[in-house]
Amino acid sequence: MSDTTAGLTDAALWRERLYIDGSWTEGSSERRVEVTDPASGELIANVADGTREDARRAIEAARRAFGPWSQMTAKGRATILRDWFELICANAEDLATILVREQGKPLAEARAEILFGAGFIEWYAEEGKRARGDVLPTNAQGRRLFVLKQPIGVCAAITPWNFPSAMILRKAAPALAAGCTMVLKPATETPLSAFALAELADRAGIPGGVFNVVHGPPEEIGGARHTLVGVPHEGVVDTDAGGGEEVGGT
Repeated sequence: MSDTTAGLTDAALWRERLYIDGSWTEGSSERRVEVTDPASGELIANVADGTREDARRAIEAARRAFGPWSQMTAKGRATILRDWFELICANAEDLATILVREQGKPLAEARAEILFGAGFIEWYAEEGKRARGDVLPTNAQGRRLFVLKQPIGVCAAITPWNFPSAMILRKAAPALAAGCTMVLKPATETPLSAFALAELADRAGIPGGVFNVVHGPPEEIGGARHTLVGVPHEGVVDTDAGGGEEVGGT
């Protein structure tokens, strides 16, 4: 395996461990999974392989973080998310390089994907400050109908390999802006982009437990009757899944 960080301005963006509760950690099984460059077949990384127990740890961390994060003002969350957006843009070239290495798309398309995905963070950071309620007319006297928008809890996301950066940000941005916390399972083939985004989220000041990344087999991390999908873990209130047959089969 060649020097995997060659070509990166910031080698610290190349991460190979799980991100749970604000810390980089090995999976409970201590297994490692190979990630290869689809263009050359070259081994580029050996990443931590998570288990159901790791997913449960991440969910518990997200549950603990939900209270303080949801109680923060929308403006406060927006400020942190804006910092995340700016860090993503500032490190766009490195993020695109990582994406090319693990996913194989041309560099120009990878650069476009990074900026496209960052736009979701910018947009929802501002929209979160405008999540207003409403008062509705009723069909009877003595009644009042109103809508109150508030965060619902821990959200789980499963993302596909073909857009390993943009689909993460598309799911994380509205959830975090609304005050929810998240556990993310990236595609098995493309975990490195997810880890790099988590590194930048940490630098931006997103508190531990608010955004967690657990890589591992779909049947372990997102399998039916286990943790993120199917009969939900008691801490997960919403799941957004995208991917192929393995994800659909869960």
